[in-house]
Amino acid sequence: MPEPQTTLGFAHFYAQTDAIGRVLLWILVAMSVISWVLIALKGLSQMIRSRHSEQFLRLFWNARSLDEVNAEILTHGARDPFSHLTAHAINARAHHARYGAAKLSEAGSAQDFVTRTIKKVLDEENTRLENGLTTLATIGSTAPFVGLFGTVWGVYHALVAIGISGSGTLDKVAGPVGEALIMTGIGLAVAVPAVVAYNAFSRGNRVLNGRLDAFAFELLTFLSMGQALHAGAREANDSVHALRPAARHA
Repeated sequence: MPEPQTTLGFAHFYAQTDAIGRVLLWILVAMSVISWVLIALKGLSQMIRSRHSEQFLRLFWNARSLDEVNAEILTHGARDPFSHLTAHAINARAHHARYGAAKLSEAGSAQDFVTRTIKKVLDEENTRLENGLTTLATIGSTAPFVGLFGTVWGVYHALVAIGISGSGTLDKVAGPVGEALIMTGIGLAVAVPAVVAYNAFSRGNRVLNGRLDAFAFELLTFLSMGQALHAGAREANDSVHALRPAARHA
């Protein structure tokens, strides 16, 4: 009677592997779930942050004064990095004008205090943007090695089983070794999305940080002026007088 053929595949591999192989497999599954959750959350937050940033920047550059911008922030709250930076900078200027340098952290002129506040907020925003990226980078770099470890462990057990059985035919060797390669494939499948997402989010963060730095310089300039944005243009128009024709001499 011929022996029934054993169906090779993932189910057979999972049934034949030991506790270490199953633990490695579930570690890869957990890595995949964590990475996709992070990708979904950070992708959604990036879309919302981008939309709110564009709305605030449109409001900011169309406003007549920083007081109008501050009133809008007080009404709707700071929902993006640009409005968050603006709110802290305006509050820092008002705080220094009201209380002066009452503490060591407020030492220096008003412009120095506002500059330090802006630098602090920029660092906080950069830290907030980096949340989750370390986890994605760790998963992208370690998942292939976890899968490779599972493959090596599976090949080792397959070769031991073949040695015990005493049958070294091609079908007895190729099947178990091929099944062990499943772990390497799973490790790569977990790592590739994590690496791609990490690079995409990192580039988005670099672009946003560059825009924030440029916006912070403009904001500091407006705060140093201490007047409405249209005031300078109005004063310039007032100083322009119509030229009178020169008197004619006989």
